[in-house]
Amino acid sequence: MKEAFLHYVWKYSLFNKKDLKTTEGKKVNVFSAGEQLHTSGPDFFNAKLEIQGQVWAGNVEIHVKASDWYLHKHETDAAYDSIILHVVWDCDVAVFRGDNSEVPTLELKGLVPKKMLDNYMKMMRSHKWIPCEDSIHLVAPFLMKNWLDRLYFERLEQKSLFITKVLLHTNGDWEAVLFLLLAKNFGLKANGDAMFDLANSIGFSVFRKECVNAFSLEALFFGQANLLNQSLEDGYYTELQKNYQFLKHKYKVSPLIGDPLAFFGMRPQNFPTIRISQFCDLYHSKRQLFASLMNVNEIKQFYELLGAQTSEFWETHYTFGNRAKKKKKRLTKAFIDLLIINTIIPVKVCYLKKMGAFNSEEIMDLIAQIKPEKNSVISKFESCKMPVNSALDSQGYMQLQKHYCLDKKCLECAVGNALLKM
Repeated sequence: MKEAFLHYVWKYSLFNKKDLKTTEGKKVNVFSAGEQLHTSGPDFFNAKLEIQGQVWAGNVEIHVKASDWYLHKHETDAAYDSIILHVVWDCDVAVFRGDNSEVPTLELKGLVPKKMLDNYMKMMRSHKWIPCEDSIHLVAPFLMKNWLDRLYFERLEQKSLFITKVLLHTNGDWEAVLFLLLAKNFGLKANGDAMFDLANSIGFSVFRKECVNAFSLEALFFGQANLLNQSLEDGYYTELQKNYQFLKHKYKVSPLIGDPLAFFGMRPQNFPTIRISQFCDLYHSKRQLFASLMNVNEIKQFYELLGAQTSEFWETHYTFGNRAKKKKKRLTKAFIDLLIINTIIPVKVCYLKKMGAFNSEEIMDLIAQIKPEKNSVISKFESCKMPVNSALDSQGYMQLQKHYCLDKKCLECAVGNALLKM
């Protein structure tokens, strides 16, 4: 038994209220459970109830065992003098306030429906991939859809915290924010942080000045990434070295000191060399990228705006010095989808909120146009007979698994709530 379950039961009055009595036999009527507090102090504030004909307004404290009152030293804390009812699962001792007056105690053991208790204990004891792996498919589709919608916006709110930090760092320059976050997401999971640091080491003001020349953009990125330190007999490579030395002196930038870009274990099309060249082409070919992205809401237009490819050299290479079969390396729709999901929409939401023009329905319509992501988390939800129809669903499921299922926050989850009552 966990205290959180008792909070849940008390908050939603999920216990037998017929002939409710304290452990001393005094009749209890609960008019209001009070407002749950998540700070230090009593668990529920401003509850209203009647004990033996006397109406009380005050705070309620909840414990698994009554003796936890003394374990937590509440008898010496004046904040608990206002407790009008002590709600416990097991009343193993009588408890008293600091002035030695006894606190009325309500024991919930025996008042909670057995089926609900069994369902709760089953989830808490589960060692499955998610606690409700065997039963999540029983949840009503309408409830599940609403919960995934809420989870998606919860995920956006969490992403907005980082975007807000970047906005402060760039002194409110939204174009610079987009530049840094796009660079991060071009690096995917393996190189995201390194690409963010690389872009930051150059700075958007410098990058913007060189956008007329795609070769200079590549020289800046490859040089800052310490990828131009070899001695290779290759015209493209030596020209990059010369260009970088000129730009390094011109803008007084220094190569990044930190973890090198990762190549090992990656598919060649995701090598940082390829992604850097595509990123540079995007900014070379789309000069007003931020304004353009903020003004469109159709997925087809995003594909057009975010279309990019490598420079000619990278059509026959994946790394410097090693020639490969010639192939055009354009951004795929699947990769652009990831950029829209993880960068464009979160930035767009933050920007629209700042401008007072945010419309949740428009954002939902946009994300619903994108195909769901493919990863191990989504595959497992699908194996649980859960439909994943769009990126809205896949983003919601990832939020659910990471922030609820892993920590067994079933009582805070709409799925857990529904299954408890089945």
